[in-house]
Amino acid sequence: MTAARDIIRQRMPDVAPRVAITLGSGLGDLGDQVEGATLIDYADLPGFPQTTVSGHSGALILGELGGVAICLLRGRAHYYEQGDAGAMASAIETMAALGVETMLMTNAAGSLQVETGPGNPMLITDHVNFAGANPLIGVEGDRRFVNLSDAYDPALNAILRETAAERGIPLAEGTYMWFSGPSFETPAEIRAAATLGASAVGMSTVPEVILARYHRLRVCAVSLITNLAAGLSDEVLSHDHTKTMAAIGAEAMERLITGFLEHYGVEVPRPEEAGDDG
Repeated sequence: MTAARDIIRQRMPDVAPRVAITLGSGLGDLGDQVEGATLIDYADLPGFPQTTVSGHSGALILGELGGVAICLLRGRAHYYEQGDAGAMASAIETMAALGVETMLMTNAAGSLQVETGPGNPMLITDHVNFAGANPLIGVEGDRRFVNLSDAYDPALNAILRETAAERGIPLAEGTYMWFSGPSFETPAEIRAAATLGASAVGMSTVPEVILARYHRLRVCAVSLITNLAAGLSDEVLSHDHTKTMAAIGAEAMERLITGFLEHYGVEVPRPEEAGDDG
């Protein structure tokens, strides 16, 4: 939104972020690594959500990470909090208005692959919108008919794979299925998800991906696996368990994100540079 963008530019007149990163449950400590950081509470930015979930502090951090100017969204609003699939619409619109090119989404997820257990990252290559809600319902104009064929940018995915290989980070990949939450999935729902091709399940990210693509931002996304999905283990699923396991895997996720940004700054030209025939 224009008002939020103007407040950010008043605080940081020379801000020119290239990448926005949404941090999932338990990953907020990445903000401590941002160089030259300026923190703005969501409460001070018109249209930004007021988060109600522990592990989502609700603050925007601007600065530099991995040699790239970034906006770090420390916390998100979920569909299950207010029944609003477009809860992050204003925040993502603001990112586009600031000139962000790419959004890197992260989340905590339950794995349907026994070999991809808690503490491991999973590259999202596609999604299934099992919740059925869509943040563009009610939006007018032909732009709402967003093409999601390559929603998860293949070139950015290649950079994430390259980074993981270089840094010795095991990186699974697969399809993420969005459930509305806040209750965890039943074993029967997990069996249905597996039949539909899901590799992991969670309660976020998909609406944000749709919104980012609506604003013509490039997207990549990584889940941090915090548990095996319902019926695949004897774990008692809870949000406290999610936060605990996210903290265990956070170091690998932080190295993956920082390495991705280091590659991004070198390998991905700014749009104006890419279009310069010299």
